[in-house]
Amino acid sequence: MTENHLTSLPEWTQLAVEAGRMKLPENHLKHLIRHNNRLEKFSVTGCGLFYDFSRQRLDAGSLRSLINLANARKISLRFRQMMAGEQVNTTEKRAALHTATRSFSKDPIFENGTDVMPDIRRIRDEIGKFSADIHSAKIRGSCGKSFKDVVVIGIGGSYLGTEFAATALQGSADKGIRLHFLSNVDIDNFGAIVDYIEPETTLWVVISKSYTTAETLANTNQVLQFMADKGLDAKNHIVTVTSKGSPGDNTANPVLKSFHMFDFIGGRYSVTSAVGGVPLSLYLGYDRFEEFLKGAEEIDIHANTAPANKNIPLIAALISVWNNNFLGYPAQGLIPYSHALSKLPAHIQQLSMESNGKSVTQKSETVDFPCGSIIFGEPGTNAQHSFFQLAHQGRPFPIEFIGVVNPCHQKYSGQSKGVTNHQELWANLMAQPQALATGKDDSNPSKFFPGNRPSSTLLINDLSPKNVGRLLAFYEAKTLFEAFIWDINPFDQYGVELGKTMAEDIRSEIAGKNKNPDYQFDNRDLIRKFYLEVLFNQKI
Repeated sequence: MTENHLTSLPEWTQLAVEAGRMKLPENHLKHLIRHNNRLEKFSVTGCGLFYDFSRQRLDAGSLRSLINLANARKISLRFRQMMAGEQVNTTEKRAALHTATRSFSKDPIFENGTDVMPDIRRIRDEIGKFSADIHSAKIRGSCGKSFKDVVVIGIGGSYLGTEFAATALQGSADKGIRLHFLSNVDIDNFGAIVDYIEPETTLWVVISKSYTTAETLANTNQVLQFMADKGLDAKNHIVTVTSKGSPGDNTANPVLKSFHMFDFIGGRYSVTSAVGGVPLSLYLGYDRFEEFLKGAEEIDIHANTAPANKNIPLIAALISVWNNNFLGYPAQGLIPYSHALSKLPAHIQQLSMESNGKSVTQKSETVDFPCGSIIFGEPGTNAQHSFFQLAHQGRPFPIEFIGVVNPCHQKYSGQSKGVTNHQELWANLMAQPQALATGKDDSNPSKFFPGNRPSSTLLINDLSPKNVGRLLAFYEAKTLFEAFIWDINPFDQYGVELGKTMAEDIRSEIAGKNKNPDYQFDNRDLIRKFYLEVLFNQKI
């Protein structure tokens, strides 16, 4: 272990002492939350966000020690280096410039000596013009009809963040475009979409940086066959978002339009690039997409410049590290009290768990502490009728609650028990963190609630494009700050590759059987052979 190793730092050692102190009975949350000015001291406001961490298991001393750790790890400097285009993706020897895609500054941003901003501005302009031409019916399908459905073909980071944003902003979608996501290679995903759309009025957006992702290619081939069967010319119905010079950017296979991606933007950080820009601009209009970008830019600037004690994503990241490494919570719930944010947990699952689910440091040393958290969630109040039994009386886990002050649909004002639906929602949003913190004494053990279960609450004013962009960038910055504390690389994802590599060998056996019915499966792996026989016999 080197002298600079995380767990050997005095700041880390001090936090372990603080954690032991916080486990004393007098530091139960039911006591902490009654301290004078608790909310004022343990909340922070900025960029349209209000972050309340008054119900986390920490006090002034432990918070100060967490900020000392952040300073010791120089994570603010590392965030600045990332935004400036330095090679922070060490394993792949790349910059990580997703923040450049939502920069509206006139300042250059250099990557390997080249200013990336002219290309980023050019692509934004191309997206704006293309979406306007679709909305005005200047661009039509091969039968001369206007487009009414857009289907995104992509998996993982090629759709999750976009689906979150599109679902959150459904109330702003007034362009007469319905948006669908063909992500799963499961043929039932494809079948459900094509049963719903009209082929003549459908635009397909294929998103793949390398244009070699097996699931995306399989779905694209299904689309090409489907369109051929319908007598439609594919080149008038397909748009690609891919790397310059990839198979999806090949003039020998013409498409309606190709938009370029960059090696310095990873999939799970790509929502504000053409990956999200093309479908979201078609769905919402480019002007609203640009407002979404500007909201994200505000948080980038805040994360880059705000002092540690006022830096919202930094404080959230420090609390995550505190809960993970010092209080021993391996999981975190993400509960938006907004139906429109129902796709947020799935996006943050990938963003956080693919970024920070690592076991080695930037120097390829094995870490001796757990990195990353198990992220899961559902919207409230649905979650309360699903897994909150475990949250209150079973194994504890921290929860991040998200509230929206003003709903999209305010014209419906019917009341039940004297309150509107939105007021009922907020009654639960306020009650759950309180109940988790304080618990309840009861002589009947089945009705006893131990409490002392930590949570934070994040509030936004409404579901405007700017606020949804702020929410996106908050979680991106939080994820990166966690990684910088742990000194892991949040930009690679080698853990995704092992199963995919094994699938290639199995795919070869399946292809062999398809070609020759007499093909014999390999007997060296009897378990695999059993499943292959089930696949072809279609029975167990």
